[in-house]
Amino acid sequence: MDLMENASIVYANFYLVDKELQPDKVKRHMSVSDGKLMVHFEAVEARFLRASFSAFVDVLTLATKTIEEFGLDMKL
Repeated sequence: MDLMENASIVYANFYLVDKELQPDKVKRHMSVSDGKLMVHFEAVEARFLRASFSAFVDVLTLATKTIEEFGLDMKL
């Protein structure tokens, strides 16, 4: 599996599943470019940015471990 596929899988799952809980306070913009997941955060306060980024990293870590373990051949 190549990097573009991995980045696209993570992007699709974040986009579809992990919406910001307070979209009026935190904005997260994501895209995939050259096999890399690009993420831009904006927040009205540092504490909202910190919480959003921390949650993002937790989910990203889980997604990365899942892709490494199962790849595209995973059967549900």
